[in-house]
Amino acid sequence: MRFQTAFPRCRRPLAWFPVIVAIVVACSVGQHEAKAEPFRAAQTAPFSSDRLSVEVIGTGPDVILIPGLASSREVWRPLATRLAATHRVHLVQLAGFAGEPWSHSDGPFVQPEVDDLARYIAEAGLDRPAVIGHSMGGLSGLLLAQQHPDRVGRLMIVDALPFYSAIFGPTATAESARPFAARFASGMLAADDATFRSQQAQSAMGLARDPAMRETMVAWSMASDRQALAAALTDVMTTDARPGLANMATPVTAVYATDADGGPPPAMAQGLWTQEYASLPGVTLIAVDGSRHFIMADQPARFDQLVDDFLK
Repeated sequence: MRFQTAFPRCRRPLAWFPVIVAIVVACSVGQHEAKAEPFRAAQTAPFSSDRLSVEVIGTGPDVILIPGLASSREVWRPLATRLAATHRVHLVQLAGFAGEPWSHSDGPFVQPEVDDLARYIAEAGLDRPAVIGHSMGGLSGLLLAQQHPDRVGRLMIVDALPFYSAIFGPTATAESARPFAARFASGMLAADDATFRSQQAQSAMGLARDPAMRETMVAWSMASDRQALAAALTDVMTTDARPGLANMATPVTAVYATDADGGPPPAMAQGLWTQEYASLPGVTLIAVDGSRHFIMADQPARFDQLVDDFLK
């Protein structure tokens, strides 16, 4: 199945819609380990959920890190290790991704994990923590802030739109995207392992610039539960958070990738992100040039600085 042909309105879906182009959002942390601070003692939060688990490291103001589709929490490891010197970092792992068990067949994915994120914040006694989410994790953070504004202090969205299927044209709606989501999910479930791996290897080129990173992304994708991926993909394509933007009071920073050499063209990216977040009061939009979807991997120094600015 070639996702590129499903929506003829989109000229460059590989650059624009990584969640559909590749059912993988994970990256290698190995190349950053030498620069990371010594690992700080971690503990698993005493929180009961079949949707997610949380690892906690460091001390200080609370920061929650939410990974994207198919990702392990390890996508955040270099950042989390650095932040642990000054913050208490909560690394979320979503069920069904990167080897984590999944027990919900093809049922809903996004809203139940948003519900459990809200419950985690309440049960852990966190006072309006900062939330950073990548890709689907960014959408989850946005929904969390909309539905529970009293539980999120500020939100950073990393390369995620409030409605992913808007990439396919200004007339796209959740309902018009539903049959395409069903087609993508069905094709993914039907593919044998060899075909699926080949699809991910091809698609990974549009998600990160580094060849080693791409290989690790494919490995995380292969370790994920296909039913979980299909359920998450369906939800991502058919969840439109734009109607709730106008009433939000949570400070939001939306960071997005641009890459004239094989990724999202800068002018097109700016136009799309500006348009889709136009109704969100006070949103800060920041482009990161020379990066594809995994900004934290392609431009780590720049991303670290943006996170530090966000947390000040």
